[in-house]
Amino acid sequence: MPSQRRPLVAGNWKMNFDHLEATYFVQKLVWLLRDAHFDFKRCEVALFPSFTSLRSVQVLVEADKLKITYGAQSVSVTTQGAFTGDVSADMIAHLGCSYVIVGHSERRKYHPEDDANIVDQVRAVLAAGMQPILCVGESFEERRQGIELDFAVGQVRDVTRDLNDEQAAKLIVAYEPVWAIGTGMVATPQSAQDAAKAIRDDLGATFGQGVADAVRILYGGSVTSKNAAEMIAEPDVDGFLIGGAALDAEELCTIARLALKTSARK
Repeated sequence: MPSQRRPLVAGNWKMNFDHLEATYFVQKLVWLLRDAHFDFKRCEVALFPSFTSLRSVQVLVEADKLKITYGAQSVSVTTQGAFTGDVSADMIAHLGCSYVIVGHSERRKYHPEDDANIVDQVRAVLAAGMQPILCVGESFEERRQGIELDFAVGQVRDVTRDLNDEQAAKLIVAYEPVWAIGTGMVATPQSAQDAAKAIRDDLGATFGQGVADAVRILYGGSVTSKNAAEMIAEPDVDGFLIGGAALDAEELCTIARLALKTSARK
């Protein structure tokens, strides 16, 4: 049966682009997509700027009625108060964001964010009316031990055990093997499919097939136009969370076009 899930191509800019560079990038990307007659109804393109660029992206999207969506790269678990440097889910939602990335390996490593904090972030994002993109994935060590699927599924389960069916159906999962992020190494299409299917099967066992079929599962980790078509051809891979390649408008446009074309054949 063909997948009814709308593919999502998400560009995570990380700590790149000031607000002027962000505006230029969005304008260029939209022009490239329009020139290619891109069908946004069949494939979604989302951008994840830094906090300082979100307002500029919002103004541009709303003023020009652009069809791209956008979100934030992280969120605080608190709503307001004396938390210097934190940004709440409500603040992000009021900027028109549709999504928030939660649990990215760089956040887990450098800040750090533990499982309990990530659960609270997911709940905060959902309560503010947005969708969390939950990042999971194994390191070299877990892969060496042969427990990569159990590890990724366990990370999802740590979050979903506190969600009801309606909340779980709004979750987006990004399988990003840590060893592939920014290294140039990439999982094979079969490895990405195995992880996505394991996650979807676990969601089905916990919440039922309806929820499992609704959740979009993305692949992330050195995604480029050279491997995107093979990846998204897999039945349980619904798109990408892209880092380095998302800083090049032409490359991101090409990946989006490949995702649209290839996913239409599922």
